[in-house]
Amino acid sequence: MKHSLFISDLHLSVDRPEVFSAFAKFLVTTAAQADSLYILGDLFEHWAGDDDLDDPFNRQVVSALANLSSGGTALYLMHGNRDFLMGEALVTACGAHLLPDPSLRVIHGVATLLMHGDTLCSDDTAYMTFREQVREAAWQQNFLSQPLTQRKAQIEQLREQSRLAQRQKTAEIMDVNAESVINTLRQRDYPRLIHGHTHRPALHVHEMDGHRCERWVLADWYEQGSYLRCDEHGCTAIKI
Repeated sequence: MKHSLFISDLHLSVDRPEVFSAFAKFLVTTAAQADSLYILGDLFEHWAGDDDLDDPFNRQVVSALANLSSGGTALYLMHGNRDFLMGEALVTACGAHLLPDPSLRVIHGVATLLMHGDTLCSDDTAYMTFREQVREAAWQQNFLSQPLTQRKAQIEQLREQSRLAQRQKTAEIMDVNAESVINTLRQRDYPRLIHGHTHRPALHVHEMDGHRCERWVLADWYEQGSYLRCDEHGCTAIKI
């Protein structure tokens, strides 16, 4: 049966080789049998720019994805909050398609809204301000004009600042805002919604305006790999 797979928040890094090993196995076994694989953000722990493609670890990841796409599985990538600097060179090297966030697609007959999910966390105003800044073309152009080593050092500083800031935030602030979810679904004519980012895997059902909308939250890969499988009969979350 034709089916599509959805994953997010792998946070691949040379410091976590066991995660890449599980991911590489997933690609050659499970994903290779699918019609399409959607990676909805934070594939990498960080991405400093496409001029880092020659890094040995990054080459491993790209090669594994390129093997998948060349085998006939359609591959789609979306920016996350950690790898929003992924560019055309990376996408081309993987044989992938870069999706805007959000993207509304018809998947096995069902209108489905795909998002990374960070824009739904609107209670975290400090993060939303930072996100708006770093997504500006001028900011990215200035950042990418700096030497790669300098960029990586800045990213490490930002990650440390983020870790410290998260300790001061409540769990509610770092989760989705209910009104943001409802407004997003309503504005796009009540689709099914699939997103990651919060690391809180679950199926939520939103009843509104006479419509029933499923919201699937994808799992992260910190403890165990997981994916969402969707076909014409619906979706199922599966642990690896």
